[in-house]
Amino acid sequence: MSYQLTIEPLGQVLDIEDGQTILDAALRAGIYIPHACCHGLCATCKVNVTDGEIDHGEASTFALMDYERDEGQCLACCATLLSDTTIEAEIDEEPDARFLPVQDYQGTVSRIEDLTPTIKGVWIELDRPMDFQAGQYINLHVPGESAPRAFSIASAPAQASEIELNIRLVPGGKGTAWVHQQLSSGEEVKLSGPYGRFFVRESAHKKDELGYIFLAGGSGLSSPRSMILDLLESGCEKPIALINGARSSEELYHHEEFTDLASKHSNFSYVAALSSDDAGWPGARGFVHEAAKAHFRNDFRGHKAYLCGPPLMIDACISTLMQGRLFERDIYTEKFISAADAQQVRSPLFKKI
Repeated sequence: MSYQLTIEPLGQVLDIEDGQTILDAALRAGIYIPHACCHGLCATCKVNVTDGEIDHGEASTFALMDYERDEGQCLACCATLLSDTTIEAEIDEEPDARFLPVQDYQGTVSRIEDLTPTIKGVWIELDRPMDFQAGQYINLHVPGESAPRAFSIASAPAQASEIELNIRLVPGGKGTAWVHQQLSSGEEVKLSGPYGRFFVRESAHKKDELGYIFLAGGSGLSSPRSMILDLLESGCEKPIALINGARSSEELYHHEEFTDLASKHSNFSYVAALSSDDAGWPGARGFVHEAAKAHFRNDFRGHKAYLCGPPLMIDACISTLMQGRLFERDIYTEKFISAADAQQVRSPLFKKI
């Protein structure tokens, strides 16, 4: 059985299959409803039901209070329809966003490499090219698990038939354990995408602005790498800087690639910083925000900053950028929120994730 979902203020009507969530139906129609955790825990995807009946699913009572349910609100990521329904949602207007409907793909793992002791590079050849914006992510289906796992695309959109994922082993994580311990080259996988609103805001750059700053830590390098490769391949002439952090040299990956890119492109600068005492390391030391502060001499004015990495890294970088006279309108972040992360308090310095 299917029902119709009307999304206001667009007035667009969608056919929804039994059991399909409001968020999934919207994304597959190319309609972006703000969301983050996709587990019913963070309340980012809260919408108003103005007509019809819905099942709230596994929405947390902390993210969606009883009085909010009585007022007709629901979480789009886990709400399903019980009748034809109309909702009101905040539809973001992003001039640089491409409206790319989410689709399902079959893929074959073409190769797997150990990038670091805890991060694997996984290359997947798709059954057809995926059209995506640099910085977006996919949902990878894990055998035996009902919920897919989100991973950023580390390759550039020009490589649309084979995507690269950089996947860190998360302690206790069933999805990453499957990737690191069971997944093998030649295996067939299922995934969907593209997802996300983390991409370069080219129209936000004024002619007198200096350029792009990318701050990354660990496997958070995935999205910035895709964005930087895309910018360089497209002939971008604005300055591009990447500050990449790792604990030790063995945890630093794609280092040679970025060093080579910096030697070939005069507008691209690359700083790798290690936070531990790594004997013999000739480069910068300290955390990502400290390396950025030193590189830009605590003056970030005229730039747009893109941050991707662990929540604590992002919070520290936001504080440093603001101290260096860069403010919220010029800072973009990417945080994947797990069920555990969603319980943590967000930074009071930044309203949107």
